[in-house]
Amino acid sequence: MLAGDRAGDRLVIGTVRRSGPWPAVLAVTALVGAAGELAVPYLVGRTVDALVLRRPDGSSWLALSACAVAAVVLCESLGVWARGACGAFAAARLRLGVLRHVLGAGPAATRRFPEGELVTRAGLNAEEAGRAPETVTGALALLVPTAGALVALTLIAPVLTLTLGVGIVVILLVLRAFLRATTVISGGYQEVQGEIAARLVDAMEGARTIAAAGTAAQEARRVLEPLPRLRAHGMSLWRANAGAAVQSGLVVPLLEVAVLIVGGFMLASGRLTVGELYAAARYAVLGASLSTSLGYVGGLARARAAAGRVAEIFELAPVAHGTRTLPPGRGTVEFRDVAVDGLTVGDLTLPGGSVTAVVGRSGAGKSLLAALAGRLTDPERGTVLLDGVPLRELSREELRRAIGYAFERPVLVGETVAEAITAAAGPPAVEAAKAACADAFVRRLPLGYGTPLREAPMSGGERQRIGLARAFAQGERLLVLDDATSSLDTVTEREVGRALTTDRRGRTRLIAAHRLATAARADQVVWLEGGRVRARGPHDVLWRDPAYRAVFQGATP
Repeated sequence: MLAGDRAGDRLVIGTVRRSGPWPAVLAVTALVGAAGELAVPYLVGRTVDALVLRRPDGSSWLALSACAVAAVVLCESLGVWARGACGAFAAARLRLGVLRHVLGAGPAATRRFPEGELVTRAGLNAEEAGRAPETVTGALALLVPTAGALVALTLIAPVLTLTLGVGIVVILLVLRAFLRATTVISGGYQEVQGEIAARLVDAMEGARTIAAAGTAAQEARRVLEPLPRLRAHGMSLWRANAGAAVQSGLVVPLLEVAVLIVGGFMLASGRLTVGELYAAARYAVLGASLSTSLGYVGGLARARAAAGRVAEIFELAPVAHGTRTLPPGRGTVEFRDVAVDGLTVGDLTLPGGSVTAVVGRSGAGKSLLAALAGRLTDPERGTVLLDGVPLRELSREELRRAIGYAFERPVLVGETVAEAITAAAGPPAVEAAKAACADAFVRRLPLGYGTPLREAPMSGGERQRIGLARAFAQGERLLVLDDATSSLDTVTEREVGRALTTDRRGRTRLIAAHRLATAARADQVVWLEGGRVRARGPHDVLWRDPAYRAVFQGATP
């Protein structure tokens, strides 16, 4: 078995174990229902014998038979309700675990899996894996009437047990092959689903570009290109299910006929009563009830395949944090022999309280250098330190308190505008908003800082200003701005730039910059080219180099 299959099976077992009381409820209803099904043939057989022989206890046996049938119906009804509740509980718990793990892994999650894949695995696949308790319990419950039927037939006539045993072995072999084949096919089906979802998410992110370019038809074809493979996997699932159903279904009538033939000879010789023959025929059908478990086995196969895909997310290593706090300092950042993912920084120092602009052509590594400084990624080699403490050794709370981060397209988190800036509403949020030139437009909202985010439609520039305000409010020693002013108009960008370069709190600022004015206002510029630091120094000194000027002019010197 492949490592992915083993991880998926472990996740299935863990899902069953951590599904609260519902697997126990399912097991009880299944066991009681199975016991009732086993009792019905015996009770009906005794009822038939009593009525045929006109014994006075016939009405008592009839009443017991009715009670057993009622118990079976009740257990089946409770089982349907419990299966729905169990699946919902398990899927919700699994989704929550996936979400926490993805957020704990940080950007590493989206570097390994496209966003659409993550959505599919946390959504559809988690839901299918959440059905594992239902399918496992249902499949195991079918073993109860099978085992009971073998015991009952042994008590009636051991030769009938041998006949039933041969049929059960055949059914088990069919189910085993079906489980293996369906797990593989379901995995392929789910993989194509994820691929389509990833393409769709990409298309939605570029919807305006697609509409402007008039390429909607071509993009639709690109998104739906994997559909033939999805159909092929679906047809394979159907064929596997149909083939297994035919093979296992043939066993039931053959077993019943075989038991009736053998039982008929025994009835003729006086070794069986009419009621015992009826019970034997019913027990043969119950013993072969494993043939009806294709639905459970198919569900288990889909759950295993889905769990394997979900388990790959849990294999992502969460970001580990230390326990250290920062000593007094001004936010000095040091890169010591740092390299990661094609970017070689080497040794680099951002003096405490200074403004450093990182410039370079697209793909030079500006965002990656910013991610290293804010510990959104860790170096493959070397160490990044803040005021002499390696970032890896800082506690999560200390790290996020010390460093404020602003992005090109920030995601605003919280119920209100104030909460999107800082958890402490009031003066801290207002002060940060003023520094980001966001106070004026926030006050124009219906409820000002108390306006719910869902009722505060904002332009790209306004969202960027709220993101900047959040960084100003959060970072106590270091502000990392990754192209966080790209959507601002010239006047606002100049005002924000002035706030950055005259920060009253004296924090260190690292700005991944595209605009000439930002680099000109910085204390030092780090110029990246080809995944390396080509030069660093004051902007006016670097400006003498034609190649540096070409970074902003967009042309080769």
